[in-house]
Amino acid sequence: MFIKWIIIIMAVLNFGYMAFDGSRALATGDYIRPTSGEYAGQLGPWSKAVQKIGINPESTAMKLIFVIWGIAGLAITVAFATGQPWGWKALLVMNICTLWYAMMGTMSGIIQILLLFLMKMILNKNS
Repeated sequence: MFIKWIIIIMAVLNFGYMAFDGSRALATGDYIRPTSGEYAGQLGPWSKAVQKIGINPESTAMKLIFVIWGIAGLAITVAFATGQPWGWKALLVMNICTLWYAMMGTMSGIIQILLLFLMKMILNKNS
């Protein structure tokens, strides 16, 4: 099903980027940041969200959260892709819980959530 592949690609890009950026930040000391434009040198809006709950966005703990979150998301994506019975719900929950990762993570998560429900509706209609 075409919708399933769109979800998989979006999830791999989103969670893969999180794992990569967190790993890179652990290795080099910093996340990937824009080098030009209005937001040059700044972290994304997600950093303000985690600061509000008391996590320093540049801390080792936050970098580890990125890595673990990204790897968990990739593992759940594999479960979804291979048709594990719990894969659909797990990917839905993971995307809901990723809405804090503003901007790209939020947009990707919302699109994936909508596509997951659309896929479910189509499958239920065809059964």
